[in-house]
Amino acid sequence: MANQALIIGGTTGMGKATAELLLKDGIEVIIIGRPNKNLDKTKEELSSLGEVKTIALDLSNLASVQDFSGSLKDTAPNLKYLLNAAGYFSPKPFLEHTEEDYDIYHDFNKAFFFITQAASKIMKENGGGSIVNIGSMWAKQAIKATPSSAYSMAKAGLHSFTQHLAMELAEYKIRVNAVSPAVVVTPIYSSFIEEDKIEETLQGFNDFHPIGRVGRPNDIAKTIQFLLLDNSSWVTGAVWDIDGGVMAGRN
Repeated sequence: MANQALIIGGTTGMGKATAELLLKDGIEVIIIGRPNKNLDKTKEELSSLGEVKTIALDLSNLASVQDFSGSLKDTAPNLKYLLNAAGYFSPKPFLEHTEEDYDIYHDFNKAFFFITQAASKIMKENGGGSIVNIGSMWAKQAIKATPSSAYSMAKAGLHSFTQHLAMELAEYKIRVNAVSPAVVVTPIYSSFIEEDKIEETLQGFNDFHPIGRVGRPNDIAKTIQFLLLDNSSWVTGAVWDIDGGVMAGRN
């Protein structure tokens, strides 16, 4: 049976782009997404590339996350790869943040924590594996135009989580890394930009990146693919800036 990859948040953006690459590598992909029509659409679009399964899961519902984690061994007995890609982004001033705003971001981390724990146990039994978390440039640097205190706090936690797991899981031959993107054209901005205007709106951020353009899902997915697979077998605990040069400096 083929090795399996679990992608948490793989119906759009970077998660979906990574799924495409892994399917082309002959890896069976299991995509977790919110209970909506995107799951069926994603399965239909990707099924020609290889074996793909989709599962609906509300990551904000801890009971559902625990049920899923408890049954993961049955769902993915040959699990070797995990990508934590689900996310939400909606800039809001710190003084206006509500508890609900805060929970939106940190519920993702709680779900990642326990799903990753379940996945790691399976990888340990299977002799090793690889995990990649999608962090964020906002976790490293504050941008006043996009106030994101709760989001950035959660993403910084995910960066730290990456490094701690890399240390703890190395003896089980499980590598853990993260990517830290800047502005990438994905539907994550639809919480405050109309979806059909995301492409146009984000072009205003081209010059924010020293390389001269915003990112595309495949820009990040190719690095995730590299970190998940064996070509990066001596890399663990890394949080890579895949950001068009933003962390290097400013134009």
